[in-house]
Amino acid sequence: MPVIEASFGTLALWAVLGYLLGSIPFGLVLAKAMDLGDLRQIGSGNIGATNVLRTGSKKAAALTLLLDGAKGAAAVLLARWIVGEDAAQIAALFAFLGHCYPVWLNFRGGKGVATFLGILLALSWPVGLASCAAWLFTALLGRISSLAALVAAATSPLWMLVFGVTQALVLGGILTLLLFWRHSSNIARLKAGTEPRVGQK
Repeated sequence: MPVIEASFGTLALWAVLGYLLGSIPFGLVLAKAMDLGDLRQIGSGNIGATNVLRTGSKKAAALTLLLDGAKGAAAVLLARWIVGEDAAQIAALFAFLGHCYPVWLNFRGGKGVATFLGILLALSWPVGLASCAAWLFTALLGRISSLAALVAAATSPLWMLVFGVTQALVLGGILTLLLFWRHSSNIARLKAGTEPRVGQK
């Protein structure tokens, strides 16, 4: 845990700002702007990059991935720059919650993978890169996006220990548990052998 130096009011403000940043549904916006249909009626109904890919547009999926990651990173970097590490971690947690439970979509958002990775990159780029590498390796090997996300999340606390980012361990553990919770249905399909592969419509 980082040393808490900011006031409760300041941390509460960054919780709200982090949530608002995280709740921007880039996948939904891009799909509508590019006439790809309503993501909530396509595939899994998820607003993240994996489901955007099911529309057949790799460009839209790549943009969604980048923007969903960028909003998580932006929440961390802005809070750290203006206040400090305590606010950065609060903003990170609430940016993730904002993506997963956006008020604009009746709290039905994405699984949080890209936002999670963007947060890690901003918290500590070595940890973020190692987690992205774990995601990429698993995705290329198994071609199952959810499995890659689970591996990246599960290994992230280990990377924090390896790179000495111990002040983010509690946050990393919370984010990992939340990401696993958001993937509970995927975990059930993985066990049953019915989880769709990357690019499958």
